[in-house]
Amino acid sequence: MSHHFHANPTRREALYGLGAGLGSIAFSSLLQGAGSKTIHHPAKAKRCIFLMMEGGPSHIDTFDPKPELTKRHLQKFNRQGERESAMSSGQRYFVKSPFEFEKAGQSGADISSEWVHLKNQVDDICFYRGAKVDSVNHPTACYQLNTGNRFGGDPGIGSWVTYGLGSENQNLPGFVVLPRTSYPQGGAGNWSNGFLPADFQGTPLRPKGSPILDLNPPTGTSRQRQRQNLDLLAKLNQDHLARHHDRSELSARMASYELSYRMQTEVPELLDLKGEQESTLEEYGVGQKDTDAFGRKCLLARRLVEKGVRFVQAYAGNWDSHDYIARAHGSLIRSVDKPIAALLKDLKQRGMLEDTLVVWCGEFGRTPDNGMRGGLSYGRDHNANAMAMWFAGGGTKAGHTIGATDEIGAEAIDCVHHIRDVHCTILHLLGLDDNKLTYYHAGRHKQLSQFGGEVIRPLIG
Repeated sequence: MSHHFHANPTRREALYGLGAGLGSIAFSSLLQGAGSKTIHHPAKAKRCIFLMMEGGPSHIDTFDPKPELTKRHLQKFNRQGERESAMSSGQRYFVKSPFEFEKAGQSGADISSEWVHLKNQVDDICFYRGAKVDSVNHPTACYQLNTGNRFGGDPGIGSWVTYGLGSENQNLPGFVVLPRTSYPQGGAGNWSNGFLPADFQGTPLRPKGSPILDLNPPTGTSRQRQRQNLDLLAKLNQDHLARHHDRSELSARMASYELSYRMQTEVPELLDLKGEQESTLEEYGVGQKDTDAFGRKCLLARRLVEKGVRFVQAYAGNWDSHDYIARAHGSLIRSVDKPIAALLKDLKQRGMLEDTLVVWCGEFGRTPDNGMRGGLSYGRDHNANAMAMWFAGGGTKAGHTIGATDEIGAEAIDCVHHIRDVHCTILHLLGLDDNKLTYYHAGRHKQLSQFGGEVIRPLIG
Protein backbone atom coordinates (compact mmCIF):
# COMPACT_ATOMS: atom_id res chain seq x y z
CA MET A 1 0.00 0.00 0.00
CA SER A 2 1.34 3.43 -0.86
CA HIS A 3 0.60 6.52 1.14
CA HIS A 4 0.77 10.08 -0.22
CA PHE A 5 1.06 13.00 2.16
CA HIS A 6 -0.15 16.52 1.50
CA ALA A 7 1.80 19.68 2.27
CA ASN A 8 -0.60 20.20 5.17
CA PRO A 9 -1.18 16.66 6.41
CA THR A 10 -4.26 15.58 8.27
CA ARG A 11 -3.97 14.41 11.86
CA ARG A 12 -4.20 10.79 10.73
CA GLU A 13 -1.43 11.26 8.12
CA ALA A 14 0.84 13.00 10.61
CA LEU A 15 0.45 10.22 13.15
CA TYR A 16 0.95 7.56 10.50
CA GLY A 17 4.17 9.24 9.38
CA LEU A 18 5.46 9.30 12.93
CA GLY A 19 5.03 5.56 13.28
CA ALA A 20 6.01 4.39 9.80
CA GLY A 21 9.70 5.35 9.72
CA LEU A 22 11.18 6.62 12.94
CA GLY A 23 8.48 4.79 14.86
CA SER A 24 9.80 1.38 13.87
CA ILE A 25 13.24 2.35 15.17
CA ALA A 26 11.73 3.84 18.30
CA PHE A 27 9.81 0.64 18.99
CA SER A 28 13.06 -1.30 18.65
CA SER A 29 14.76 1.04 21.11
CA LEU A 30 11.84 0.74 23.49
CA LEU A 31 12.10 -3.01 23.59
CA GLN A 32 15.89 -2.99 23.78
CA GLY A 33 15.41 -1.39 27.14
CA ALA A 34 13.51 -4.52 28.14
CA GLY A 35 16.60 -6.74 27.69
CA SER A 36 17.64 -9.15 30.40
CA LYS A 37 19.99 -6.54 31.92
CA THR A 38 21.84 -9.37 33.60
CA ILE A 39 25.43 -8.76 34.63
CA HIS A 40 26.98 -12.22 35.05
CA HIS A 41 30.11 -10.84 36.74
CA PRO A 42 31.59 -7.39 37.49
CA ALA A 43 31.99 -5.54 34.21
CA LYS A 44 35.12 -3.65 33.21
CA ALA A 45 33.34 -1.88 30.34
CA LYS A 46 29.87 -0.36 30.10
CA ARG A 47 29.82 0.19 26.35
CA CYS A 48 31.69 -0.64 23.15
CA ILE A 49 32.83 1.21 20.03
CA PHE A 50 33.69 -1.30 17.31
CA LEU A 51 35.82 0.11 14.46
CA MET A 52 35.30 -2.25 11.52
CA MET A 53 37.93 -2.05 8.77
CA GLU A 54 36.02 -3.90 6.07
CA GLY A 55 38.02 -5.70 3.40
CA GLY A 56 40.83 -7.18 5.47
CA PRO A 57 43.60 -4.80 6.59
CA SER A 58 47.13 -6.19 6.34
CA HIS A 59 48.76 -6.87 9.70
CA ILE A 60 52.14 -6.92 7.92
CA ASP A 61 51.69 -3.31 6.81
CA THR A 62 50.10 -1.90 9.95
CA PHE A 63 51.13 -3.36 13.34
CA ASP A 64 53.15 -6.54 12.72
CA PRO A 65 56.51 -5.88 10.97
CA LYS A 66 58.27 -8.76 9.17
CA PRO A 67 61.96 -8.04 8.38
CA GLU A 68 62.26 -11.52 6.85
CA LEU A 69 60.02 -10.40 4.00
CA THR A 70 62.54 -7.71 3.10
CA LYS A 71 65.10 -10.47 2.59
CA ARG A 72 62.69 -12.53 0.50
CA HIS A 73 61.15 -9.68 -1.47
CA LEU A 74 60.00 -10.85 -4.94
CA GLN A 75 61.41 -14.34 -4.34
CA LYS A 76 59.36 -16.73 -6.46
CA PHE A 77 57.82 -19.97 -5.25
CA ASN A 78 54.89 -22.23 -6.11
CA ARG A 79 52.09 -23.12 -3.76
CA GLN A 80 49.64 -25.92 -4.40
CA GLY A 81 46.55 -27.04 -2.55
CA GLU A 82 46.71 -24.69 0.43
CA ARG A 83 43.67 -22.77 1.64
CA GLU A 84 45.53 -19.85 3.18
CA SER A 85 43.95 -17.60 0.61
CA ALA A 86 41.17 -18.02 -1.90
CA MET A 87 43.67 -17.07 -4.62
CA SER A 88 46.91 -18.56 -3.26
CA SER A 89 47.65 -21.47 -5.62
CA GLY A 90 50.25 -21.30 -8.38
CA GLN A 91 53.29 -19.07 -8.77
CA ARG A 92 53.73 -16.60 -5.94
CA TYR A 93 56.06 -13.76 -4.96
CA PHE A 94 56.98 -12.71 -1.45
CA VAL A 95 56.24 -9.02 -0.90
CA LYS A 96 57.92 -6.78 1.67
CA SER A 97 56.01 -3.96 3.30
CA PRO A 98 56.35 -0.64 1.47
CA PHE A 99 56.21 1.12 4.84
CA GLU A 100 58.86 1.65 7.48
CA PHE A 101 58.14 0.59 11.05
CA GLU A 102 59.06 2.22 14.33
CA LYS A 103 58.83 1.52 18.05
CA ALA A 104 56.32 3.96 19.50
CA GLY A 105 55.43 5.07 23.01
CA GLN A 106 56.89 3.91 26.30
CA SER A 107 55.57 0.45 25.46
CA GLY A 108 57.67 0.28 22.29
CA ALA A 109 54.74 -0.90 20.19
CA ASP A 110 55.43 -1.74 16.55
CA ILE A 111 53.55 0.56 14.19
CA SER A 112 54.03 1.46 10.54
CA SER A 113 55.17 4.94 9.56
CA GLU A 114 51.80 5.78 8.02
CA TRP A 115 50.16 5.97 11.46
CA VAL A 116 51.30 9.52 12.15
CA HIS A 117 48.72 10.24 14.87
CA LEU A 118 47.87 6.84 16.33
CA LYS A 119 51.50 6.23 17.28
CA ASN A 120 51.00 8.81 20.04
CA GLN A 121 48.21 6.69 21.58
CA VAL A 122 49.83 3.23 21.53
CA ASP A 123 50.35 3.18 25.31
CA ASP A 124 46.56 3.01 25.64
CA ILE A 125 46.30 0.12 23.17
CA CYS A 126 46.55 -3.65 23.53
CA PHE A 127 47.68 -5.14 20.19
CA TYR A 128 46.68 -8.75 19.57
CA ARG A 129 48.41 -10.91 16.93
CA GLY A 130 46.97 -14.34 17.66
CA ALA A 131 43.48 -14.29 16.13
CA LYS A 132 42.28 -16.66 13.41
CA VAL A 133 39.06 -17.03 11.43
CA ASP A 134 37.70 -19.77 9.16
CA SER A 135 36.83 -18.03 5.91
CA VAL A 136 38.82 -16.21 3.23
CA ASN A 137 35.71 -14.92 1.44
CA HIS A 138 34.50 -11.45 2.38
CA PRO A 139 30.78 -12.10 2.99
CA THR A 140 31.24 -15.24 5.09
CA ALA A 141 34.20 -13.72 6.96
CA CYS A 142 32.23 -10.54 7.74
CA TYR A 143 29.32 -12.61 8.98
CA GLN A 144 31.61 -14.70 11.19
CA LEU A 145 33.33 -11.65 12.65
CA ASN A 146 30.05 -9.83 13.32
CA THR A 147 27.70 -12.70 14.20
CA GLY A 148 29.81 -15.79 14.85
CA ASN A 149 28.10 -17.61 11.98
CA ARG A 150 29.80 -17.69 8.56
CA PHE A 151 26.49 -18.15 6.76
CA GLY A 152 24.58 -15.24 8.28
CA GLY A 153 21.16 -15.24 9.85
CA ASP A 154 22.40 -14.98 13.44
CA PRO A 155 22.35 -11.88 15.68
CA GLY A 156 25.15 -9.34 15.42
CA ILE A 157 27.44 -8.90 18.41
CA GLY A 158 25.81 -5.55 19.16
CA SER A 159 22.43 -7.30 19.24
CA TRP A 160 23.71 -9.80 21.79
CA VAL A 161 25.14 -7.00 23.93
CA THR A 162 21.90 -5.00 23.97
CA TYR A 163 19.91 -8.19 24.56
CA GLY A 164 22.07 -8.86 27.59
CA LEU A 165 22.46 -5.36 28.98
CA GLY A 166 19.55 -3.33 27.64
CA SER A 167 19.94 0.37 26.82
CA GLU A 168 21.19 3.16 29.07
CA ASN A 169 19.07 5.78 27.30
CA GLN A 170 15.44 4.99 26.54
CA ASN A 171 15.32 7.85 24.03
CA LEU A 172 17.96 6.27 21.75
CA PRO A 173 18.59 2.89 20.13
CA GLY A 174 20.94 0.63 22.08
CA PHE A 175 22.85 -0.58 19.00
CA VAL A 176 23.81 1.97 16.31
CA VAL A 177 25.71 1.30 13.08
CA LEU A 178 27.62 3.93 11.09
CA PRO A 179 28.08 2.31 7.66
CA ARG A 180 29.74 3.52 4.50
CA THR A 181 27.54 4.63 1.61
CA SER A 182 27.84 1.10 0.23
CA TYR A 183 27.02 -1.51 2.84
CA PRO A 184 29.65 -4.16 3.68
CA GLN A 185 29.61 -7.49 1.91
CA GLY A 186 26.72 -9.41 3.38
CA GLY A 187 24.74 -6.19 3.81
CA ALA A 188 22.57 -5.47 6.82
CA GLY A 189 22.89 -9.10 7.90
CA ASN A 190 26.09 -7.97 9.63
CA TRP A 191 24.03 -6.12 12.24
CA SER A 192 20.85 -8.19 12.11
CA ASN A 193 18.88 -9.29 15.14
CA GLY A 194 18.87 -12.82 13.66
CA PHE A 195 16.68 -15.06 15.78
CA LEU A 196 16.50 -12.53 18.62
CA PRO A 197 13.37 -10.34 18.73
CA ALA A 198 13.41 -7.70 15.98
CA ASP A 199 13.87 -4.92 18.52
CA PHE A 200 17.54 -5.89 19.00
CA GLN A 201 18.69 -5.23 15.44
CA GLY A 202 21.25 -2.51 14.80
CA THR A 203 19.99 0.91 13.71
CA PRO A 204 22.06 2.19 10.77
CA LEU A 205 22.45 5.94 10.41
CA ARG A 206 22.61 6.88 6.74
CA PRO A 207 25.91 8.56 5.76
CA LYS A 208 24.11 10.92 3.36
CA GLY A 209 20.84 12.80 3.70
CA SER A 210 18.76 12.50 6.85
CA PRO A 211 20.50 9.94 9.11
CA ILE A 212 17.08 8.51 10.04
CA LEU A 213 13.95 8.71 7.93
CA ASP A 214 11.08 10.68 9.44
CA LEU A 215 13.49 12.26 11.93
CA ASN A 216 11.73 15.61 11.58
CA PRO A 217 7.97 16.22 11.95
CA PRO A 218 5.91 16.29 8.72
CA THR A 219 5.92 19.57 6.83
CA GLY A 220 3.36 21.94 8.25
CA THR A 221 3.17 20.21 11.64
CA SER A 222 4.57 22.14 14.59
CA ARG A 223 5.95 20.46 17.71
CA GLN A 224 2.99 21.86 19.66
CA ARG A 225 0.49 20.38 17.20
CA GLN A 226 2.35 17.08 17.22
CA ARG A 227 2.19 17.01 21.03
CA GLN A 228 -1.53 17.77 20.95
CA ASN A 229 -2.09 15.02 18.38
CA LEU A 230 -0.23 12.49 20.51
CA ASP A 231 -2.14 13.50 23.65
CA LEU A 232 -5.44 13.04 21.82
CA LEU A 233 -4.35 9.70 20.39
CA ALA A 234 -3.19 8.53 23.83
CA LYS A 235 -6.59 9.42 25.35
CA LEU A 236 -8.46 7.50 22.63
CA ASN A 237 -6.15 4.52 22.96
CA GLN A 238 -6.38 4.54 26.76
CA ASP A 239 -10.16 4.45 26.53
CA HIS A 240 -9.94 1.55 24.06
CA LEU A 241 -7.36 -0.28 26.19
CA ALA A 242 -9.58 0.04 29.26
CA ARG A 243 -12.22 -2.01 27.41
CA HIS A 244 -9.71 -4.53 25.99
CA HIS A 245 -7.18 -5.41 28.68
CA ASP A 246 -5.75 -8.30 26.64
CA ARG A 247 -4.47 -6.05 23.82
CA SER A 248 -0.83 -5.74 24.93
CA GLU A 249 0.26 -4.72 21.45
CA LEU A 250 -1.86 -1.56 21.78
CA SER A 251 0.01 -0.36 24.88
CA ALA A 252 3.31 -1.16 23.14
CA ARG A 253 2.29 0.94 20.12
CA MET A 254 1.30 3.80 22.42
CA ALA A 255 4.73 3.70 24.04
CA SER A 256 6.33 3.58 20.59
CA TYR A 257 4.59 6.81 19.56
CA GLU A 258 5.82 8.53 22.69
CA LEU A 259 9.37 7.30 22.17
CA SER A 260 9.31 8.45 18.55
CA TYR A 261 8.38 11.92 19.76
CA ARG A 262 11.24 11.91 22.28
CA MET A 263 13.70 10.71 19.64
CA GLN A 264 12.65 13.54 17.33
CA THR A 265 13.56 15.89 20.17
CA GLU A 266 16.89 14.37 21.17
CA VAL A 267 18.37 12.79 18.03
CA PRO A 268 18.69 15.89 15.77
CA GLU A 269 20.73 17.72 18.41
CA LEU A 270 22.86 14.62 19.01
CA LEU A 271 23.69 14.24 15.32
CA ASP A 272 24.45 17.93 14.79
CA LEU A 273 28.21 18.42 15.23
CA LYS A 274 27.98 22.21 15.06
CA GLY A 275 27.90 22.36 18.84
CA GLU A 276 31.40 20.93 19.06
CA GLN A 277 34.35 23.27 19.48
CA GLU A 278 36.38 24.04 16.37
CA SER A 279 39.44 22.52 18.02
CA THR A 280 37.56 19.25 18.53
CA LEU A 281 36.40 19.13 14.92
CA GLU A 282 39.96 19.74 13.79
CA GLU A 283 41.29 17.00 16.07
CA TYR A 284 38.93 14.47 14.47
CA GLY A 285 39.68 15.70 10.95
CA VAL A 286 36.13 16.89 10.30
CA GLY A 287 36.04 19.17 7.27
CA GLN A 288 39.38 17.87 6.00
CA LYS A 289 39.44 16.08 2.68
CA ASP A 290 41.01 12.75 3.66
CA THR A 291 39.50 12.39 7.12
CA ASP A 292 36.08 14.06 7.08
CA ALA A 293 33.96 10.92 6.51
CA PHE A 294 35.50 8.74 9.19
CA GLY A 295 36.21 11.68 11.46
CA ARG A 296 32.48 12.39 11.63
CA LYS A 297 31.81 8.74 12.46
CA CYS A 298 34.35 8.66 15.27
CA LEU A 299 33.09 11.93 16.76
CA LEU A 300 29.49 10.76 16.46
CA ALA A 301 30.46 7.45 18.09
CA ARG A 302 31.82 9.35 21.09
CA ARG A 303 28.65 11.47 21.28
CA LEU A 304 26.43 8.37 21.03
CA VAL A 305 28.13 6.40 23.81
CA GLU A 306 28.25 9.56 25.90
CA LYS A 307 24.45 9.69 25.62
CA GLY A 308 24.02 6.06 26.65
CA VAL A 309 24.10 4.07 23.40
CA ARG A 310 25.46 0.70 24.38
CA PHE A 311 27.17 -0.49 21.18
CA VAL A 312 28.35 1.58 18.20
CA GLN A 313 29.91 0.05 15.10
CA ALA A 314 31.66 2.32 12.59
CA TYR A 315 32.72 1.04 9.16
CA ALA A 316 35.72 2.09 7.07
CA GLY A 317 37.07 0.53 3.89
CA ASN A 318 37.73 -0.88 1.44
CA TRP A 319 40.95 -2.57 2.67
CA ASP A 320 40.92 -5.31 0.03
CA SER A 321 44.33 -4.37 -1.41
CA HIS A 322 45.27 -7.14 -3.85
CA ASP A 323 47.66 -4.78 -5.61
CA TYR A 324 49.32 -1.40 -5.12
CA ILE A 325 49.20 -1.83 -1.36
CA ALA A 326 51.43 1.18 -0.75
CA ARG A 327 48.91 3.46 -2.45
CA ALA A 328 45.74 1.69 -1.29
CA HIS A 329 46.63 0.98 2.34
CA GLY A 330 48.48 4.29 2.59
CA SER A 331 45.35 6.20 1.62
CA LEU A 332 43.14 4.16 3.91
CA ILE A 333 45.41 4.58 6.90
CA ARG A 334 45.49 8.35 6.38
CA SER A 335 41.69 8.40 6.27
CA VAL A 336 41.29 6.75 9.70
CA ASP A 337 44.54 7.56 11.54
CA LYS A 338 43.71 11.04 12.78
CA PRO A 339 40.04 10.29 13.64
CA ILE A 340 40.88 7.15 15.63
CA ALA A 341 43.70 8.85 17.53
CA ALA A 342 41.35 11.73 18.36
CA LEU A 343 38.66 9.31 19.55
CA LEU A 344 41.01 7.57 21.98
CA LYS A 345 42.41 10.86 23.24
CA ASP A 346 38.94 12.39 23.59
CA LEU A 347 37.53 9.41 25.50
CA LYS A 348 40.52 9.46 27.85
CA GLN A 349 40.28 13.20 28.52
CA ARG A 350 36.59 12.80 29.34
CA GLY A 351 37.29 9.93 31.74
CA MET A 352 35.36 7.52 29.50
CA LEU A 353 38.12 5.29 28.11
CA GLU A 354 38.35 3.36 31.35
CA ASP A 355 34.86 1.92 30.89
CA THR A 356 34.51 2.17 27.10
CA LEU A 357 35.89 -0.74 25.10
CA VAL A 358 37.26 0.23 21.67
CA VAL A 359 37.90 -2.57 19.17
CA TRP A 360 39.77 -2.25 15.84
CA CYS A 361 39.84 -5.09 13.29
CA GLY A 362 38.84 -6.37 9.86
CA GLU A 363 37.34 -9.70 8.82
CA PHE A 364 40.74 -11.34 8.17
CA GLY A 365 44.39 -10.49 7.52
CA ARG A 366 46.48 -10.64 4.36
CA THR A 367 49.19 -12.93 3.00
CA PRO A 368 52.94 -12.21 2.93
CA ASP A 369 52.94 -12.96 -0.79
CA ASN A 370 51.18 -12.01 -3.98
CA GLY A 371 50.51 -13.50 -7.38
CA MET A 372 48.94 -10.69 -9.36
CA ARG A 373 50.67 -8.94 -12.27
CA GLY A 374 53.94 -10.74 -11.69
CA GLY A 375 54.06 -9.55 -8.10
CA LEU A 376 55.25 -6.13 -9.24
CA SER A 377 52.12 -4.39 -8.03
CA TYR A 378 52.96 -5.28 -4.45
CA GLY A 379 49.59 -6.40 -3.13
CA ARG A 380 48.38 -9.19 -0.88
CA ASP A 381 45.67 -11.87 -0.83
CA HIS A 382 43.25 -12.91 1.90
CA ASN A 383 44.59 -14.66 5.00
CA ALA A 384 42.39 -16.34 7.60
CA ASN A 385 45.34 -17.56 9.68
CA ALA A 386 46.69 -14.18 10.82
CA MET A 387 45.05 -10.79 11.22
CA ALA A 388 45.47 -7.35 12.74
CA MET A 389 43.43 -6.51 15.82
CA TRP A 390 43.70 -4.20 18.78
CA PHE A 391 41.72 -3.12 21.84
CA ALA A 392 41.76 0.01 23.97
CA GLY A 393 40.09 0.86 27.26
CA GLY A 394 37.36 -1.20 28.87
CA GLY A 395 39.71 -3.19 31.08
CA THR A 396 42.14 -4.38 28.41
CA LYS A 397 45.90 -4.53 28.99
CA ALA A 398 47.09 -1.13 27.77
CA GLY A 399 50.59 -0.79 26.37
CA HIS A 400 51.02 -4.48 25.58
CA THR A 401 51.36 -6.64 22.46
CA ILE A 402 49.90 -10.13 22.91
CA GLY A 403 50.53 -13.10 20.62
CA ALA A 404 52.70 -13.40 17.52
CA THR A 405 52.76 -14.58 13.91
CA ASP A 406 55.56 -16.51 12.22
CA GLU A 407 58.60 -14.82 10.67
CA ILE A 408 56.77 -13.96 7.43
CA GLY A 409 53.33 -13.22 8.92
CA ALA A 410 51.62 -16.17 7.31
CA GLU A 411 50.16 -17.69 10.46
CA ALA A 412 49.52 -16.91 14.13
CA ILE A 413 51.78 -19.06 16.32
CA ASP A 414 51.58 -17.65 19.86
CA CYS A 415 48.49 -17.09 22.04
CA VAL A 416 46.42 -18.39 19.13
CA HIS A 417 42.65 -18.09 19.45
CA HIS A 418 39.69 -18.43 17.13
CA ILE A 419 37.45 -15.42 16.62
CA ARG A 420 34.85 -17.06 18.86
CA ASP A 421 37.24 -16.52 21.78
CA VAL A 422 37.53 -12.85 20.83
CA HIS A 423 33.73 -12.65 21.01
CA CYS A 424 33.74 -14.32 24.43
CA THR A 425 36.38 -11.83 25.61
CA ILE A 426 34.39 -8.80 24.45
CA LEU A 427 31.28 -10.08 26.21
CA HIS A 428 33.32 -10.86 29.33
CA LEU A 429 34.67 -7.30 29.51
CA LEU A 430 31.07 -6.06 29.34
CA GLY A 431 30.07 -8.28 32.25
CA LEU A 432 28.46 -11.02 30.16
CA ASP A 433 29.21 -14.75 30.08
CA ASP A 434 28.85 -16.25 26.60
CA ASN A 435 27.72 -19.56 28.10
CA LYS A 436 24.94 -17.82 30.03
CA LEU A 437 23.91 -15.25 27.44
CA THR A 438 21.75 -17.62 25.42
CA TYR A 439 18.47 -17.58 23.53
CA TYR A 440 16.29 -20.61 22.92
CA HIS A 441 15.70 -21.05 19.20
CA ALA A 442 15.08 -23.99 16.86
CA GLY A 443 15.16 -26.49 19.67
CA ARG A 444 18.31 -25.42 21.50
CA HIS A 445 19.90 -22.60 23.44
CA LYS A 446 22.07 -20.52 21.09
CA GLN A 447 24.95 -18.17 21.85
CA LEU A 448 27.28 -15.74 20.07
CA SER A 449 30.24 -18.16 20.03
CA GLN A 450 27.97 -20.78 18.39
CA PHE A 451 29.11 -23.67 20.62
CA GLY A 452 31.26 -22.14 23.33
CA GLY A 453 34.68 -20.56 23.64
CA GLU A 454 37.11 -19.17 26.18
CA VAL A 455 38.10 -15.74 27.40
CA ILE A 456 41.55 -14.63 26.19
CA ARG A 457 42.91 -13.79 29.64
CA PRO A 458 46.23 -12.20 28.52
CA LEU A 459 44.24 -9.37 26.89
CA ILE A 460 42.65 -8.33 30.18
CA GLY A 461 44.40 -5.85 32.43
